[in-house]
Amino acid sequence: MPYITDARRAARRAEMIAAARRCFARDGFHQASMPDIAAEAGLSAGAFYRYFPSKDDLVFEVAQQAFATVFGPVDDLLAAGTTVTIADLMEAITRPAAGSPPTDAAGAPVPIDEMLRCVVQTWAELLRSPALYERARAAFERRRTRLSEALRHGIETDTVPRGLDPDDGAGVLIALLLGFLLERVAFGLDDARGTDGFVTAARTLMS
Repeated sequence: MPYITDARRAARRAEMIAAARRCFARDGFHQASMPDIAAEAGLSAGAFYRYFPSKDDLVFEVAQQAFATVFGPVDDLLAAGTTVTIADLMEAITRPAAGSPPTDAAGAPVPIDEMLRCVVQTWAELLRSPALYERARAAFERRRTRLSEALRHGIETDTVPRGLDPDDGAGVLIALLLGFLLERVAFGLDDARGTDGFVTAARTLMS
């Protein structure tokens, strides 16, 4: 049996995830079967199970990458450790939908609508899968806590209104992000005017 290098193994895994993401975005988590995904990737179903023991593992991997893309600009902003404003956070929240296409683990570009459709489906899947829910909740709480800390620091430095409760503010920002993504995916809010208008209106409402 020929030896497969770590790099080739990682590349093949990325190809499998990309095939699954295309199938999930097109057909949904439950309509897309493992044989469908294998065919999309040009591999046998057996090859998939050597990398992913179950379909749920594959769903989680796709969901994890999708949410990392969506929250990535916010994570980067908070990791910089600089004082932020509500405007900074709003722009970071909408950047994945308005900027350049993200790349996957293999460095290949990913259509943003494909990624966002998986994000929206993941929220429904959380109601069905306790295992996915527990994994997602931990990541959600980490991001909510970091947003709250950033808002608290902004209040202390007068870049965020003093009347805002940081914990409540973090919840509102996350709700705005998810609502924005749902509206884009469901109704096609995908033009620059729509994105810019959303950010402007959100800033005005929050002021």
